[in-house]
Amino acid sequence: MTTRTRGVAPELIVLAGCLVSLLTFGPRATAGMFQIPMTVEYGWGRDVFSLAIAVQNLLWGVGQPFAGAVADRFGTLRVLCAGALLYAIGLVVMAHAVTPGVLTLGAGVLVGFGLAGCSFNLVLGAFSKLLPESWRPLAFGAGTAAGSFGQFLFPPFGNVLIDSVGWHQTLVVFAGTVLLVLPLAWALATRPQGSAISPTAAPVANQSIPQALAEAFRHRSYVLLVAGFFTCGFQLAFITAHLPAYLRDSGLSAAIGGWTLAVIGLANAFGSLGSGWLSTRMSKRWLLAWIYLGRSIAITAFILLPASPFAAIAFGLAIGVLWLSTVPPTSSLVMLMFGTRYMAMLYGFAFFSHQLGGFLGVWLGGVLYEVFGSYQVVWWLSVVLGLASAAINLPIEERPVDRPVPLPAE
Repeated sequence: MTTRTRGVAPELIVLAGCLVSLLTFGPRATAGMFQIPMTVEYGWGRDVFSLAIAVQNLLWGVGQPFAGAVADRFGTLRVLCAGALLYAIGLVVMAHAVTPGVLTLGAGVLVGFGLAGCSFNLVLGAFSKLLPESWRPLAFGAGTAAGSFGQFLFPPFGNVLIDSVGWHQTLVVFAGTVLLVLPLAWALATRPQGSAISPTAAPVANQSIPQALAEAFRHRSYVLLVAGFFTCGFQLAFITAHLPAYLRDSGLSAAIGGWTLAVIGLANAFGSLGSGWLSTRMSKRWLLAWIYLGRSIAITAFILLPASPFAAIAFGLAIGVLWLSTVPPTSSLVMLMFGTRYMAMLYGFAFFSHQLGGFLGVWLGGVLYEVFGSYQVVWWLSVVLGLASAAINLPIEERPVDRPVPLPAE
């Protein structure tokens, strides 16, 4: 399906998708800012808050392949709208949670499944079907960068709101912003059971979802890509949920934590765009390897240097450039290998690995903090995983899966 058949200009599709990414990623990126206010008010340990956010990451990953499969089969519009509603309701439940169970229901279950249905992953799947091939790599970078810009905007905004109206009302305000996804979703509507394919991959007539999954998980390069993406989720989720508390423990103010998250988002906007641009000009597997190696170097320098506002902001800039820059080459490789028909679903399974890593990163951060009184073990684990993922991506073969070319009808 092309943009011409829908009558929607590519520019408008990209703009709407970028706004959806911004509005859904922004509130989620502020999660760490609510940890200390909530645990202080209710007397919880950090492991309670960490479990809720870990469940969010896990269910975001669990729900993503299913949301992608539904979007691939029945169209993107319904999935985006349902996801936005669940997300907004989850934030409201989180705002009024007075027990760990209710917190996990709101921040974990509802927000997690909501993100699965309306985050930038669904946007990238829509881009792959609605945009001409020449637009896709940069559009993937732009959609990812927009989510990063949301991370730049929302933490300072959230800090101001928390100081002025309290953390409860701040979450309600964020829920209202998520509902803006509903009108924007119309520009990203894809037709049910779209049959768009990448010209680099031979089509398979009437390929079913189980057949597509079997093909993907028999493909060694796809399995390596999925395995490497685990580290991305581990590192990002741990930093998002625990960096503000880590900086407070180091004697820095809450404002420094908020601004560090904001700087990560701003730097990531440039990093994601740059990664999208580089994905069209260099080996994607080497690009991924350099990104993971760079993260390990940045984290090592950060935890070895004395804590200071300068070190925190410098770390934000360094890790921000590498934050979501894995997404354009990863999504491009999935599309290169298998085409676009089941792009949202197959990228969703890669993202499940990402979120499984995110679950462990957030959860271990809280649990090991309660055991050791610091985050050092998890920081060093992040370094080791980064080095492992750099190596895992190198054997990936950047070519379409081998498929028999269908014979023309006689």
